[in-house]
This record gives sequence, structure tokens and C-alpha cells, in this order.
Amino acid sequence: MKKTKKLAMLVAGFMLLSSGGLTAQQATERLALKAAFADKFAIGTALNLNQIYEKDSKAKALIESQFNTITAENCMKAMYLQPREGEFNFKDADRFVEYGEKHGMRLIGHTLIWHSQAPGWFFKDKEGKEVSKEVLIERMRKHIHTVLSRYKGRIKGWDVVNEAILDNGEWRQSKFYQIIGEDFVRLAFQFAHEADPDAELYYNDYSMFLEGRRKGVVSMVRKLQEKGGKIDGIGMQGHLNIDYPALSDFENSLLAFSALGVKVMITEMEISVLPAPKQTRGAEVSTRFTYNKQLDPYAKGLPKDKELLLGQRYKDFFALFLKHRDKIDRVTVWGVTDGDSWKNNWPVPGRRDYPLLFDRNYRPKSFVADIIDIATK
Repeated sequence: MKKTKKLAMLVAGFMLLSSGGLTAQQATERLALKAAFADKFAIGTALNLNQIYEKDSKAKALIESQFNTITAENCMKAMYLQPREGEFNFKDADRFVEYGEKHGMRLIGHTLIWHSQAPGWFFKDKEGKEVSKEVLIERMRKHIHTVLSRYKGRIKGWDVVNEAILDNGEWRQSKFYQIIGEDFVRLAFQFAHEADPDAELYYNDYSMFLEGRRKGVVSMVRKLQEKGGKIDGIGMQGHLNIDYPALSDFENSLLAFSALGVKVMITEMEISVLPAPKQTRGAEVSTRFTYNKQLDPYAKGLPKDKELLLGQRYKDFFALFLKHRDKIDRVTVWGVTDGDSWKNNWPVPGRRDYPLLFDRNYRPKSFVADIIDIATK
């Protein structure tokens, strides 16, 4: 089928989906991302609360027709699951699991141990003083055991530890590291394996294309393996930009991680078209800059030439993923449409970005047909 005809069919199909004229089950399989990549790797997305509770019918049609694996964007982070010690709130997480099971999707739990969205009480006693190593280890154990035991056999894989290594390969000086030391990673994986021996366990981090972070993660994983720890995969967060990183740097890291004998997953993928200060070429969520128009150049819409560049960038990366399909288990985009993306508010609140495969009107961008062509050749 010629590209122009396929694109026309793709757009027409999604217009019907978004208007409610066609059910997800009736969507033409050959025009679905999950069908195109079915024998290569899983294709996933991250869900927000509106999507988990099925309040957004247009997003629901896309999720169910295009993706076969879903990740909880926020509702499984520790600050939401256990906001106060011993008080677990599983309402939203339960709904996420129920939604995925209803539609036969692979479920990914995100994330158990992460410095950024851990509740403050994790690290303090009743007097507000820093807890001992023993207390923090026990709090980690209880949190991980409680969460994984609840979803045992239902969630396929877990991001056990998130973002423990810095760009230069050194350990992040998080409270987990300061109080416990580097052994907190081994313990987190140990507790997760104890709670659900059949679940796949992953380490997840951003800027994994950097040589320093690559070496740091490889060293950490090797130590974990040497001590008998179970780790099944490494998540390479795909917070990318239209002009960085170099594909070769990304590929070098992909190969280095695969050489450890684990699965490689492309997680949290989007490609920003907006200018980014050098110090934000990653995904450090605490970084913020004041809004100004120069940093928000496409507030009224993405110019055609920029969408072409974005499309080429996406095609280049998917071609790379297909080249290494034997090493890659999953590719997950971080949001369903441009309107859902966290990049609209990071690192500059209030900007308008266009980093995903589907636009704010729930329609595929022009290059989605090209990606499907690449996959089905």
C-alpha cells in the first residue's frame, strides 16, 4: 500500500475512533502500532488518572487499539501508595491493574524506590530526626513487600529502583544512599524478589546514553549480579530531544546493557521539540526555569518543517530499535497524546510541547504511518 493511501486510512480510522464511530476492537489491526510491532517487541504507554478511570473516551480508544502494555505514570509511586507510615492507599493502583487486566495488557509497576517521590516520613522519626540505617531498611522492606504481595501474579514487571546514578557515573546522594549506602539497591531487589518471585525486576534511569551514566549503571548491575541478586531488565528512559542525543551514543549504551544478560526496555519515551538549557538535558524533575516566550516558540502550533524533523527523529530511533529487536523487550511512550505529556510543564511550566505520536486532537501525526511501514517491511 502506498504511503499516502495508508496515511489517509490511518487518519480516517483515528478520526472515527476519536468521534466514537468505531470501537477499539474494530480498529484495523494493520494500522495499529501494537500489531505492526507484534513480533518485534511490546508497544506501551503511560496512563494518567483520567485514563485509568476511563473518563477520557478518546484516549481510551487509542490506548486499547494501539498499545499492549501500560505503565502507571504516577499512582504507584511511594508518596501516593503510602503517604503516611502504615497507611496504604491502593484505590488508584487497583483501578490501574483492573483496567489493564480487562483489556489483556501487560502491566508495569512504576516505581518502588525513587528519591524524588518518596514520602518525607520515610527518612524521619517522630522527632523529625533522620532515621537509622536499620529503620530505613525495614521501611523499604515493608513497603515493597506490601505492594508486591498485593499484586503478586498480576503485574508482570516492576521498576524496582529509579534513577540512582548520576551523569558522571557516581552514586546519587539520595537519602537512601546517604543512610544505607549503595546496598540499598541490592536490598530493594531482594525484597521485591521475596514478595513476588515470578515478577520481572528492572532498574530504570534517564540519560542512559551518557558514557558516565552507562559505566556507572553497568558497574552497579554487575555488583548486584555478583551478589546473586535478581535483575531482569534495564529501562533506558527515552526523554529525548530533537537534536540530542546522538543515535550512536544511545546504541552504545543499549549494547552495553544487553551484554549484561538482561532485557533492555525503552521507557518513558518522548522527543521534545522545544529549546532546553544544557543543564536540563535529562529528566531531573526538581529542575525549574521561569517561563519566557523564547523558551516557548511554538505556542500557536508546530510548524510543518519542525514536524518533519520530529518525524525523522522518531523514525531514526524506531529503526534503531528494530535493528536490535533481539535485545529490546518493550518500547513505552510517556503519555498518550501531546496534551498528556509532562514536557508541557518541565522544565519550564506552561509551555506547549509536541513530543508524542498523537496530537492534542487524538490523531496520529503524519510520521506514524512511516513508523508502521518501517515495522511491517
